[in-house]
Amino acid sequence: MYRHGESACQTAKRLAEMDLPVILVDDGNTAKTFIALLGCARKVPGVTLVRLEENSGKGAAFAQGLEKAVEMGITHALQIDADGQHDIEKAKFFLEESAAHPDKLICGFPAFDETAPRSRVMGRKISIFWTAVVTLSTGFKDALCGFRVYPVKETLRLMKTPLFDKRMGFDPEILVRLYWAGVPPLFHEVKVIYPPGGVSNFHMIKDNARISWVFSRLFAGMLLRLPLLVARKIMRGKKAK
Repeated sequence: MYRHGESACQTAKRLAEMDLPVILVDDGNTAKTFIALLGCARKVPGVTLVRLEENSGKGAAFAQGLEKAVEMGITHALQIDADGQHDIEKAKFFLEESAAHPDKLICGFPAFDETAPRSRVMGRKISIFWTAVVTLSTGFKDALCGFRVYPVKETLRLMKTPLFDKRMGFDPEILVRLYWAGVPPLFHEVKVIYPPGGVSNFHMIKDNARISWVFSRLFAGMLLRLPLLVARKIMRGKKAK
């Protein structure tokens, strides 16, 4: 997490109260925020802190969290943003779904309320369209939501792909690459709010350009995988009959 010290500590505490092991990743924050996170890890049982010396981006921070999860013997990990936007009460349900479907990526798709910026709503619609293009599938309800349960080892393996985006393009890229690798998503609704005065690390122009570049690379990758994707789509159609 980056620039979300207070809300991250609150989120970690609530998850720990559910008897869940929590890995907090400090993505190169200021000394003041690091001290607050360190205090949280020391005071709250079940919370482990991982620190990156320099801000490296959402994807890079998540990868470090997954590395720690491997050390702890965790096979499936819940990703939740640190800004308090997600309905944390859904955490146990998502983990139960992952236990029931360990070969799938359990994904949240946002139920926005009136606080959601129009630009975010439209951005998600556009990203869903491009995800359908690069997967040849219309089964994706979201591509950007940061509330998911990942199979740890398979996710880490794919994140070592050359040019893999380690910043805001991480969420759609790992979703697509897991699908290509035979790990389909299973979607469940999660409430998403935008609290007044909330701090956003999303830069409208820079990060939208980054996500566009990610989908450009994924489109090229789709063309290389086209015969396999078409064959998979035909096989699924036959099984559905």
